[in-house]
Amino acid sequence: MNPGCLLVMAVISVAVLLLAAFNHGDGTLRFASYYGDHMVLQKSPQRAVLWGYGPEGEQVTVYLTGPFPQKVSSPPVKEGIWRVTLEPVDAGGPYNVQAESESSKCNLTDVLFGDIWLCGGQSNMYFKTSQIFNASEELALSSKYPHVRPFMASLNMSKTERIDLIQVEIPWSVPTTSVLAEFSAVCWLFGRYMYDTLKYPIGLVESCWGGTPVEAWSSSRALKQCGLQQSGDGSMMDNTVLWNAMIHPFLNMTIYGAIWYQGEANAEYHKDKYNCSFPAMINDWRMAFHQGSGQQTALDFPFGFVQLSTYKSNSTNDGFPDIRWHQTADVGFVPNSRMKNTFMAVALDLPDKTSPYGTIHPRDKQDVALRLTLGARAVAYGETDIPFQGPFPKQILPIQMSIIITYDQAVSVTSSKNMFEICCSEKNVSCEPKSFWFPAAIVDWNQTSIQLSAAQCPISKVAALRYAWRDWPCEFKACPVYDASGNLPAPPFITNRYTGNQNIWKST
Repeated sequence: MNPGCLLVMAVISVAVLLLAAFNHGDGTLRFASYYGDHMVLQKSPQRAVLWGYGPEGEQVTVYLTGPFPQKVSSPPVKEGIWRVTLEPVDAGGPYNVQAESESSKCNLTDVLFGDIWLCGGQSNMYFKTSQIFNASEELALSSKYPHVRPFMASLNMSKTERIDLIQVEIPWSVPTTSVLAEFSAVCWLFGRYMYDTLKYPIGLVESCWGGTPVEAWSSSRALKQCGLQQSGDGSMMDNTVLWNAMIHPFLNMTIYGAIWYQGEANAEYHKDKYNCSFPAMINDWRMAFHQGSGQQTALDFPFGFVQLSTYKSNSTNDGFPDIRWHQTADVGFVPNSRMKNTFMAVALDLPDKTSPYGTIHPRDKQDVALRLTLGARAVAYGETDIPFQGPFPKQILPIQMSIIITYDQAVSVTSSKNMFEICCSEKNVSCEPKSFWFPAAIVDWNQTSIQLSAAQCPISKVAALRYAWRDWPCEFKACPVYDASGNLPAPPFITNRYTGNQNIWKST
């Protein structure tokens, strides 16, 4: 690890200790706000962290009773805070957790050990399970998944980093229809689908807020990496205010990974910085959670996200297409060298023209969560031979009056006159989204390649190619390029012949 990271980690540790002095409460022995009955703690090989408040100077001993009991004691309570790290516990339960000091005790009951996933972002992550297609059917399944446990932080802002949540919206719960009706659909569905695969407990921590930009969820450290300065007017759009109140408090908790659905608010706000600010936020979260948990949360914990869906049909605004590209750090797919151990659910083919919540909020969250689950199984859990990425070009060959695109996998193709576009240039210069683009119709295809018409300009003048570069590129599951199964859409891309990712362009 480089010295800079070590220095930042040390600063975080000191900051947490200083913050504790302002959060010690009245000296009553208790757990921090996000520990509770029915919770899930992170299973082995990681070690779960427990902490809370207690009488100054007293030692706190934690007893874990259940299938594999253990006992661990904290150092004397300092500045009102106690903390212990359990030995690794295999998936399962239930357990009871009892904390005892010299003068009092407190308990947690029905605690399970499994994997904890943090669910963050803005309104499409906040979108409730009661709002999705077939909501009643989904809610009726709640009783069949008692080991998938939800928790939800309340919507709060802070100008300074908080060690604990200001308020809890939904405490740890065994899922019921009424609880899930108010809980994130993407978060719940992801957890449920992962449970179907893993067959052990899943803890889901929802911490998101509609209409918020990535800057609000980022620390000042991360923002500085992208040349973004501290600013604000006291709203949820302010830099760091949600990091401070809704992410920083969780740093002491051991987690397995995170999923994220956000970017709509950045389609106009600091859009051109998103290819820096989003990867910087991910890396900063990883470092901070690793340090905050005493190195128990992995330094490269898996991070999944949803590439933006759609907003306005027939729009020519480049906001959503640009953000989709920037979500991949301008590579087009993940994981990549700038976004390691990440996975992405492409969602541009899931529009919803009649959504009563606005077209920016499509109701089909089942496909979104399923695509995230495929990515998690491959990237976060190392399953081999599981398709999780749509097709992406590995070679582009201009030839005669055509362009031949060869993909990295077998493709399922339907005809399109305008989903692909070319940019022509008299000089060997790159094209930008604002350049003039001509439609390039699909004229033929085979198992792995697509042939486009380049009749709009001499083949020697073709300077760039892009795909699905519009807000609303196709109707529901009707984009022209999918994987061989027809389930995973090809992500949008833009590629220049002379700059950037020009290495995939070949000459005859």
